[in-house]
Amino acid sequence: MSSAPEKRPAREQRDALNDAVRKDVERIEKGERERRSMLGYTVFMGTIAGLFVVPVVGGAYLGRWLDTMGSGYSVRWTVSLILLGVVIGAINVYRYLEDHQ
Repeated sequence: MSSAPEKRPAREQRDALNDAVRKDVERIEKGERERRSMLGYTVFMGTIAGLFVVPVVGGAYLGRWLDTMGSGYSVRWTVSLILLGVVIGAINVYRYLEDHQ
């Protein structure tokens, strides 16, 4: 009777290991089936670049326009809005990558 409790944890460990191996094999097979092409990677990286660059460039143009509205030479708005564009771009990229993992 004392051998039955010893076998049960070993069986549970073996079942858990089998489940983990099965899940790993399924994940690897899914990755091989859904492998992206070079065009797919290009589009993916282009999307990430666009999500980051557009707010930065938009901030630069808007800041430069606001700086020309005032008298004297100033880049206060330009620098401020470029930095804001970097933050917004980084948030865009982060959210995009979180959704597409």
